[in-house]
Amino acid sequence: MTEDTLKVSSFEELGVAADLVATLAATGITLPFPIQTLAIPDALAGRDVCGQAQTGSGKTIAFGIPLVERTKPGRPSAPRGLVLVPTRELCLQVAAEVDRFAAARGLGLAAIYGGAPMHAQIKKVRDAAIVVATPGRLIDMADRRHLSLEDVTTVVIDEADQMADMGFLPQVHAVMRLVGGGHQTMLFSATLDGAVASLIRSYMTDPVRFEADAGDEMADHQEHRFLQVHYMDKPRVVAAIANAVSRTLVFVGTKRNADRVSEDLRKEGVDAVAIHGDRQQSDREKALGRFSSGDLAVLVATNVASRGLHIDDVDVVIHYDPPDDYKSFIHRSGRTARAGQEGLVVTLVEWDQIEDVQRLQRASGLHQEIVKMFSNDPRLADLVGFEPGKVEFKRASDADLSRRAGRRRRR
Repeated sequence: MTEDTLKVSSFEELGVAADLVATLAATGITLPFPIQTLAIPDALAGRDVCGQAQTGSGKTIAFGIPLVERTKPGRPSAPRGLVLVPTRELCLQVAAEVDRFAAARGLGLAAIYGGAPMHAQIKKVRDAAIVVATPGRLIDMADRRHLSLEDVTTVVIDEADQMADMGFLPQVHAVMRLVGGGHQTMLFSATLDGAVASLIRSYMTDPVRFEADAGDEMADHQEHRFLQVHYMDKPRVVAAIANAVSRTLVFVGTKRNADRVSEDLRKEGVDAVAIHGDRQQSDREKALGRFSSGDLAVLVATNVASRGLHIDDVDVVIHYDPPDDYKSFIHRSGRTARAGQEGLVVTLVEWDQIEDVQRLQRASGLHQEIVKMFSNDPRLADLVGFEPGKVEFKRASDADLSRRAGRRRRR
C-alpha cells in the first residue's frame, strides 16, 4: 500500500455509495481513517480481507460498509451477512454501529448473544439480513433450527485473537462449517499469528493483507502516568482523579474486586458501577448506557471487558490492578485516546508491584518514573499537566512481553 493510497480525502474516493456516505456524514464522519482506506476498496470488490488492527482504529466501519453494500435481503431466518464477535458487549456495540448503515438500505439486523432471552432474538432474526453474534448462542439457535447460515455470502470475524484467547476457536470453526460455500470472509485481529493464522489458512482465499498502524497512533495520543500508592489509599486516589474529569474507566483483576472497588468509590462520593460476568446482562447494558451517555462518572470493569468495550470519549483509564501481561495492558489502555482523540492512562502501583510494572513499561517503551502520590496530592487533579521524570530501561526481551505483570494477591 503506497503513501498516496492513504491520502484519500473522502469515502466517495473509496467507492462508498452516496447513501452510505450521507449516513456517515450525518454522524459527523467525513474523513476515512487509515484502516478504512486500506480495507474498504478490496472488501467492496468482494475479496477476502485480513487486517491487523487495534480496537478503536475504526474497523467496524471498515467492514460494516462493505458488508451492508454487498448484502441483499434473503429468506426468513436465513441471514446473508454474519459478524462473529467474542463478547456480549461488543456484539451490542457492533450491531448498533452497523445497523445505521443497514437501516439506510432497509436491511434488518439482529444481535444474537447469550445471557438474554432467546425468544426475542428468534423473532428478530426472522427479518434479519445481517446477524451480529457471539458463537455460542449462534450455534445454539442453529442447532434448534431457528436460523440457517446456508445463505450467508459475507462473514466477518472480529477480534479474532480475543476469540482465541477466550477459547472460542472451536466454536468459530463450528460456525464456519455451517456457512454455505463461496462466501467472502473478512478477519480483523490485533495479531495474525498462532491460532489466528489457522483461521486464515482454513477459511480465507488469497486474502488481501494489511496492517493499520493504529497502535502507534493511539499511543501518540495517550498520556501515561505511573503512580506508587498505598493499598488503603487507592480508592481515594481514584476518586481524586475521577472528580477532575467526566468519564473514568477503572480496570481490576477480579469480579470480587470490581464490586469492592465500586463500593469503595461510592463511599468517597463518586458515582461508580461495576460490570463483570456475574452481573445480569440487563444491568450491564444499563451501566454501559449510562456511562456512554455521560450519566455515570466511573465504570469499574474486569479484564474480560478490556476488549469488548467500545465507548467514545473516555477521559481516563485507570489500571487499579496492574494487568497480567503486556497484551492486556495495551488493550485496556486502548479504551481511551480512541481514533486520534486525547486520553490519559494511569497505572496504580503498590510497593511490591514495582518490578512487575517496570517490565510492562519496558515492553511498552514507556520510560517514565513511578511517582509516589497520596490522595491529597494536588497533582491528581491535573496529571496531564504533571511531567514525570524519565528512566532508561534495557531493550525488551520476548520474556518481558509475555511475563505476568502483576501478582494476584488475596486480601
